[in-house]
Amino acid sequence: MTTASPVVEGTCDGRFTRLKQRFIENFTTFGETGAALAITLDNRPVVDIWAGHADRARTRPWQRDTIVNVYSTTKGMTAACALRLVDQGRLDLDAPVARYWPEFARAGKETLPVHFLLSHRAGLPTVSEPLAPDAIYDWPTMTAVLAAQEPFWTPGTKHGYHAVTYGWLVGEVIRRITGKSVGSYFREEIARPLGIDCHIGLRPEEEARAAEFIPAPLPSAEELSMFAEILKDPQSLLARVFLNPPILPDAVNSHAWRVAEIPAANGHANARALARLYGALACGGAVDGIRIIGPRTLELAWAEQAAGPDAVIPLYTRLAHGFMLSTPTERMGPNPRAFGHGGMGGSMGFADPDVRLGFGYTMNEAHIGLWLIDPRVTALIETLYTCV
Repeated sequence: MTTASPVVEGTCDGRFTRLKQRFIENFTTFGETGAALAITLDNRPVVDIWAGHADRARTRPWQRDTIVNVYSTTKGMTAACALRLVDQGRLDLDAPVARYWPEFARAGKETLPVHFLLSHRAGLPTVSEPLAPDAIYDWPTMTAVLAAQEPFWTPGTKHGYHAVTYGWLVGEVIRRITGKSVGSYFREEIARPLGIDCHIGLRPEEEARAAEFIPAPLPSAEELSMFAEILKDPQSLLARVFLNPPILPDAVNSHAWRVAEIPAANGHANARALARLYGALACGGAVDGIRIIGPRTLELAWAEQAAGPDAVIPLYTRLAHGFMLSTPTERMGPNPRAFGHGGMGGSMGFADPDVRLGFGYTMNEAHIGLWLIDPRVTALIETLYTCV
């Protein structure tokens, strides 16, 4: 699909003119509806641009303060919360999950360490009990069924993407330690101090700024995409991960989805917020005198815990503590310590400590394929590193 070149708003340092042009070309070659891109270097904003429309009908221009659902890019926000607790000495990643969440000590999980949750090695990517669609909004239900669930593999023996359960697993540990929901903790400890427009669970008054997310059309069984793989075998572990409870395509624009706290999937942000957050993480965990995570703890963000064929999704994945790492075929730039997280449909945030760079990209036109990093983002990253 091709569209006309958009009017781009915002600011862009002259050094990154080629990147701005690539952003424009993404609209004409990939059929963007609305999108935003932001880059920080040494905690200094150098790119902050946006274009297009916030709705499918193209009647609402994308604004400076437009936010949008970023799906699994949310996992990076949740990981930052966990690592902040580690940095404060309140969370021991080697301790059993049951130390913080006693009800978890069932079905062979009595000694399962916290770091298995962050690195997708816990064997809990879904649950056996069939769940209704609205269970996804019910925190007590999801944490209770996960506490009772027997792992699908011996924890630690393999890794498999915990696409949605990651949020409840890591989030419940955070809640037990702090007495706060993940959304509240993230807002009070990270988002508000940094001054970033980034949320896990929107307040009702913020919903009007949310772009309409445009789900990708359902693929045919012949197409190369995650959902095509699900269609091939609805009884597979991959299918059960995404269908129990089911993630309904249109739910993403509902009030129920936006105000819930689903810390693996329903974060809302703009590119500027992601770039500032990851920019701080790229610069030793601090920005403008505000420290989120100390430098020593921050090394956990790129310390590889698992690599190889994923047990859930049909891809090669590399995982650290809550963050994804570059793979041989999908790279967050050329530097080995880069870490971050993308989201279903195309959003992305990452940090590159080697050049002290923060990257944020948000959009509302979902693209689906067999990848971890959307081709639109790959094109932006490749151009970005010709400018750095």
